Amino acid sequence: MLINTLKRAATEAGLLMKAGINSEFKVHNKEGINNLVTEVDHASEKLIMSIIRESFPDHFILSEEVGEIVMDSEYKWIIDPIDGTVNFANGIPICCVSIGVEYRGSMLLGSIYNPFIDEFYFAEKGKGSTLNDKTIRVSNKSEVIKSCLVTGFPYTYLDEPNGPLEVFGRLIRKGIPVRRLGSAAMDLAWVAAGRFDGFYEHKLNAWDSAAGFLLVEEAGGRVTDFKGDYYSPYQPHIVASNSLIHDELLTWVNGTNE
Repeated sequence: MLINTLKRAATEAGLLMKAGINSEFKVHNKEGINNLVTEVDHASEKLIMSIIRESFPDHFILSEEVGEIVMDSEYKWIIDPIDGTVNFANGIPICCVSIGVEYRGSMLLGSIYNPFIDEFYFAEKGKGSTLNDKTIRVSNKSEVIKSCLVTGFPYTYLDEPNGPLEVFGRLIRKGIPVRRLGSAAMDLAWVAAGRFDGFYEHKLNAWDSAAGFLLVEEAGGRVTDFKGDYYSPYQPHIVASNSLIHDELLTWVNGTNE
């Protein structure tokens, strides 16, 4: 029932997104510049939560817009009703629904759904990752210089020492392709699918990465913080890769590659 509920919630919320992307909707700015939320974000979140509550009314929920709904439960649902809201608000179909399920502090299930390209990603701890029910694996590139990477930029502290712009410049000046798509969940899904060889970002929230990092790990990749330590979605830094380039990518991110 847990898996069915997860898949149903992601699918129905995704279809709601697809129907709403070219409609008229209100857009509001949260704290900070271009930190957007739309009516569709709220509608997607409400739909997801209602589906979860039908079967699991006592489960803990952490969602981007409503925050924490604390319950005395070993299960926690971590929800991003639309990851890539700026893209969505501008009609750019690089956005998705991202839902992770944590059990006793460890990620158990993850699902990412982009309805615009009809890609449904799913992972279960210890059982691999799939795209539209077909098993996916990370890429086999073994050098950063030959890799295709992806990142995201926060809207704050861009110019801090070894911040996002400095790391980005370090890579692109060596001719390494680095993309910025505007959806961390999609970035992680595409690392899991072998389209990108690595992903790094300086500042994410749990709902951005909870489902995606499990997808990468279950597809044979590696996910850590910037120190190379165990990754927790409750801290901001992330490096995800096909595992083969991981240690080298960490040196590029930390500025110790030379």
